[in-house]
Amino acid sequence: MMDESVRQAFRNDGAVLIEGCLDETQLAQCHDAFLWAVDNPGPHVFRPLDGTELRTHIDNANPLAKDRLDELVSSLPFGKLFADLWGSKHVWYFAEEIFLKQGGTSGRGPWHQDTANLPWAGRHWGNAWISFQSLPKQNSLEIVRGSHRGIQYDGASFLNPDDPTEPLYGDGTYPRLPDIEAERAVDPDAYDVLSWAIDPGDVLVLHPRSLHGGAPVDAATPDRHTLVLRFFGDDATFRTLPDANPNYARNGVLFADEMAKLNQGEPFRSHIFRQLL
Repeated sequence: MMDESVRQAFRNDGAVLIEGCLDETQLAQCHDAFLWAVDNPGPHVFRPLDGTELRTHIDNANPLAKDRLDELVSSLPFGKLFADLWGSKHVWYFAEEIFLKQGGTSGRGPWHQDTANLPWAGRHWGNAWISFQSLPKQNSLEIVRGSHRGIQYDGASFLNPDDPTEPLYGDGTYPRLPDIEAERAVDPDAYDVLSWAIDPGDVLVLHPRSLHGGAPVDAATPDRHTLVLRFFGDDATFRTLPDANPNYARNGVLFADEMAKLNQGEPFRSHIFRQLL
């Protein structure tokens, strides 16, 4: 049974570390799925800022991997974990996201909120962030405490290495992202930032509306393989995205046909998502 302090930390902070969540077999199955996905990229593969220190291999909701991952998550403990964490009767699996950084030269990921480019609202959302390498705190993901309950900012284009706040929409619907790293360079305590050292088997769970970023690699920690599995529960609704960027207008790019069937504020539901509970 999950301790109430863990539930409260997720509600208030937007992120918790679940130590030893996955056993060796489960972790190996997840890593096999990750490696397969790297070798078989989908239509949403994204390699931002190639040629710069921020280059990373990112892929989302690969339809080639869907059946494999639907089966995998059904054998993992996340259905019961999220039901207990949220207090939700039902749990659904949305899709995966993969991050591949290697060679010790890729810098930190820019600060962002997933909900800037995904049509999600509600309390019952969670990303299970699984790293297959031991990560010291300085190489781990960072989250601004409580930001999932705060301002929804514009997204970042992730295309301008000189400006990590370059807007995804820029139409005034959402305020522009703050340059968090620039502010922290002046005042290291400008933001209340959460981060943990992570060992294989640990799972970092965060609400996708949280401001998060970081997790660089360097000479001491040259490689980072990360599989993110995304889940939602009873209190999850559809939220339309701004029309200013035609690539994301209203529905986002993931499962866009299914999203087109939903209206603002409706329960986030579709037969395409594997129900775990």
